[in-house]
Amino acid sequence: MGRDERPVAGPGPVAGAMEAAQGLQRELAALGIACDVHAGHCLALVSVWSGLVVWTDGRTFRWRSGRDVIGRVVRDGLGWDACGRVEDLAGTAQRVAARYAELRRLAAFTDVAPSGWVPL
Repeated sequence: MGRDERPVAGPGPVAGAMEAAQGLQRELAALGIACDVHAGHCLALVSVWSGLVVWTDGRTFRWRSGRDVIGRVVRDGLGWDACGRVEDLAGTAQRVAARYAELRRLAAFTDVAPSGWVPL
């Protein structure tokens, strides 16, 4: 390597996470669900609905299924109880879409959003 040459780094963890999040965003859009993607600190997130944010590190997706929101015990020690593989974007999108439909259904019966936020 010459004096003016610098090593080329591959895509960092944020790039891999962002790519995975954008892939999920495309799959959800194909199902008619609009969402936003944000990245930083080696993670990316897909903001789908109030109370539904999907996090990824570029290897797996994680989101809350809502069981802890209504007072039930969360199944794992991390507080997450739903996950999907990055390699299975379509399957993960189907599971996220099911949770999205559930949250929309719950929102129709209450004035309080699933996150606990109350509009003024």
